[in-house]
Amino acid sequence: MHTATPSPTGRQIILRRGPVVAQIAQVGASLRDLEVGGVTIVPPYPLDAPTPACSGVVLAPWPNRVRDGIWQDGDTTRALAITEPALRNASHGLLRFTAYEIEQDTDATVTLRAQIVPQTGYPYLVDTAVEYALTADGIRVAHTLTNHSAHPAPVALGTHPFVTIGDVDPRELVLRIPAETYFETDERLLPIGESPVQGGVDLRAGQRLGDVTLDTGFATLHRDTDSRVRTTLTAPDGRAVTVWQGEGFDYIQAYTTTNYPGQSLALAVEPMTAPAEAFNSGRGLRHLAPGETWTLEWGITFD
Repeated sequence: MHTATPSPTGRQIILRRGPVVAQIAQVGASLRDLEVGGVTIVPPYPLDAPTPACSGVVLAPWPNRVRDGIWQDGDTTRALAITEPALRNASHGLLRFTAYEIEQDTDATVTLRAQIVPQTGYPYLVDTAVEYALTADGIRVAHTLTNHSAHPAPVALGTHPFVTIGDVDPRELVLRIPAETYFETDERLLPIGESPVQGGVDLRAGQRLGDVTLDTGFATLHRDTDSRVRTTLTAPDGRAVTVWQGEGFDYIQAYTTTNYPGQSLALAVEPMTAPAEAFNSGRGLRHLAPGETWTLEWGITFD
């Protein structure tokens, strides 16, 4: 079901499956609300406001940051538009403010499509699609990227969901991230090294959300026997939100903020196929051959 109320984030899609309800925004194909059994799992924001802090947005053809927007594409130096002026970075790809085409599949599923067209600093034509499908306990998200260029196209992908347990003080939630290493960053939030997790960035055993401050990339992730990485946010009574990421999503960015609308403390858990500066480091960057398609999955559950 689509809503017709004008919004800076475009048309709104409401999905329902039993006790699970989600809202998807057309702009950025953003997951902007998720409830399971009446409990808010993805915190919403006002309908008349632009997306805050990139909430729920699909990040392609790169997540996170590119220093000065400059990267080396074979023998060619390319310059992307600077979209984070305060830190002089090209941030979060080229589709953040795109109004996707909407294909309603069922009451519980929707597919949104957008094309990355050749533009300043990125001369490639890449089709993208994201399918949101409600499950019995949350949502599954599937992405596809297809290269329609004459040459291999460098791509990476991320997504930016915020998660919570809406009837619990967020400071009391315990965050667990199964990562062995994290990226040290400079004053522009760009990586300058990778180290074993320690102190406030060692979240393997869990830390109270009110005790950590994060804008941190993680790597060397532990995968369960089903090949999924699971990050959890657990309430004192044992209920837990899990953000899982399938094969190809080998990195996580975790971000905390006290400036999210209606939230005293908010957390983003961002599955990524590549870390910040991937267009320069090459780490996690995939070069799609002409005609090649890449498919990725992640999701959120609550129990």
